[in-house]
Amino acid sequence: MADFSATDFAPPVPLTRGRSVEAAPRRVLAPALADYIALLKPRVMSLVVFTGWVGLYLAPGQLHPVLAFTAVLCIAVAAGASGAINMWYERDIDAVMERTRNRPLAAGRMEPSDALGFGVVLAVASVTLMGLALNLAAAALLALTIAFYVFVYTIWLKRRTPQNIVIGGAAGAFPPLVGWAAVTGDVAWPALALFALIFFWTPPHFWALSLYRAGDYAKAGVPMLPVVAGKRETKKQMLLYTFVLWPVALAPSFLGVAGLVYGAAALLLSALFTVFALRVMRDESERAAKQMFHFSLLYLFLLFALLVADRAPGLVAMFQS
Repeated sequence: MADFSATDFAPPVPLTRGRSVEAAPRRVLAPALADYIALLKPRVMSLVVFTGWVGLYLAPGQLHPVLAFTAVLCIAVAAGASGAINMWYERDIDAVMERTRNRPLAAGRMEPSDALGFGVVLAVASVTLMGLALNLAAAALLALTIAFYVFVYTIWLKRRTPQNIVIGGAAGAFPPLVGWAAVTGDVAWPALALFALIFFWTPPHFWALSLYRAGDYAKAGVPMLPVVAGKRETKKQMLLYTFVLWPVALAPSFLGVAGLVYGAAALLLSALFTVFALRVMRDESERAAKQMFHFSLLYLFLLFALLVADRAPGLVAMFQS
């Protein structure tokens, strides 16, 4: 598919307690369509697309439905491109982690050069189409999103610092900015509030996962916070971030893009998120961490869904009557 040499682009192999992490097996088979779909990380993509669409929906002004669809499509393709390049670079650690070892590259079902070429083509196509169909501001933000995820998070931070997900989480927070800019051609405070919501949500979300996957990360040499600082410190940080989310989740109401319905729900959901974090503090088993991880997904989805619902004319009228 792409004329690259896997050895020319091979990422550094991390060291784990004096030994090298084994590379993925070299039994490459013809990749199936399902493998190319897996490269796109569809579960991650779905949340990225949804938050990007909400940014587009809340932005002042209107887009033709075809242009709105194009903008959302570009965000989806860019997210998939980032996922494919991420899998190409992390194929060595994916091969030793239980959660990721069946990914197409880690399992040896695809050549690394095919995955890299696929990701690069999608990245270039998504940014180009966004620039041509919408505007340069949205295209530039989309390019920044891809570059930040690939170069800052994947290549620079993930294998080097336990703050990887704190700083690198910005990559997942860009889509609402892209959606907003697709409509307006710029970025305003309400869009930055959506960015902040995802940015501060990301650490407790991923640390909850890393609490019950700490062994996997340690084996792969990835310095996630529970591996480096211990589970107790990680739980303290998670609790702190849930408190930070209280005012951040309310920011859209303060900025006038949401009203009473959203504000009340944001308070309730943020309080529940803190309750889950407190349960994790007290519970040494994996169960509480898993429950918090799953609730964190619901938390973000519901907040963004409520931002849309709160702007629905019928719902607003009902609460004003």
